[in-house]
Amino acid sequence: MQTINSKYSIMQSKKHSMIEVITNTIVGLLFSFMIQVIIYPILEIDVSIKQNVLITFMFFVASILRGYLLRRFFTKLFKQKVK
Repeated sequence: MQTINSKYSIMQSKKHSMIEVITNTIVGLLFSFMIQVIIYPILEIDVSIKQNVLITFMFFVASILRGYLLRRFFTKLFKQKVK
């Protein structure tokens, strides 16, 4: 649930944090995949589309976890400083 602190900023709920992180990561996933399709041949890295999808998916999962955990950490840290 969103709450308003004494400085009128809105704190994100856990659900909102996860939705934002997933949306941001999906956009990053699409950009990453397109960039890899362009860059790998330039660098003469022989990767199939299937391998490229797997590599991109692994970074996708890592990015979601990183983004969510960091957002929750800083939200908790900020809440403690406001009290």
